[in-house]
Amino acid sequence: MLDMGLVDMAQLKRGEVSAMCGDAAFKYVTKVIELAMDKKVDATVTNAFNKEAVNLAGHHYSGHTEIYADMTGTKNYTMMLAHENLRVVHVSTHVSLREACDRVKKDRVLEVIEIANKACKDMGIENPRIAVAGLNPHCGENGLFGREEIEEITPAIEAAKAEGITGVVGPCPPDSVFSQALGGWYDIVVCMYHDQGHIPLKTVGFVYDREKQEWKAVEGVNVTLGLPIIRASVDHGTDFYHAGKGNGNELSLVNAIKYAVKMTGREA
Repeated sequence: MLDMGLVDMAQLKRGEVSAMCGDAAFKYVTKVIELAMDKKVDATVTNAFNKEAVNLAGHHYSGHTEIYADMTGTKNYTMMLAHENLRVVHVSTHVSLREACDRVKKDRVLEVIEIANKACKDMGIENPRIAVAGLNPHCGENGLFGREEIEEITPAIEAAKAEGITGVVGPCPPDSVFSQALGGWYDIVVCMYHDQGHIPLKTVGFVYDREKQEWKAVEGVNVTLGLPIIRASVDHGTDFYHAGKGNGNELSLVNAIKYAVKMTGREA
């Protein structure tokens, strides 16, 4: 337990956005990155933090992923979410949907395919089966609903195959590819933007009990791929409703810790 003394408990208001807590959250994250870069720890696991609070404190980042990339000098990285055998990676994450469409470019799609392929191999999957989701409905219907599949995504897939990544297929219609992945067709799905990957992952990982009016499961792990250090995290945001009440669901954090340990290749 490392207490950096960053929070004045007399000023703490649980379940509210505050610059004090945002600053503390940011500094705790940067501390564990420093420990990992100095080889003092084998892996890092992050909990959720409130992005508004962090920015209110003057740290202008859109999430953990960007902080890790900045502090480790990493240029090529992506977010992977995993729940059991469903895995998704993203071409873009914390940007507007309008900007996300503009970021669907051949070089970036190819980069994410390459990172996904390596990640699967690192997890022991010898010949990864990689599905690349389309951006538009029905993958654009040969240009009728958009040309990104023709001009950017398909060329990236062809380039990946030319590099020897033979298990990549697509573009695959986004409305069916996740069901196929759940059915065992693919080991990982390359998604074009944040919600395209997050929604299916959280639909299977988050289970709400209608009768008891409470969350039965809040599972899933967020892993930043491409970093020189291990970083796993919960795949949900802050939960102000349960803050300080002692009745939150810790399973997602437990799973993130287990995933981080697995990635080190060592026993806990």
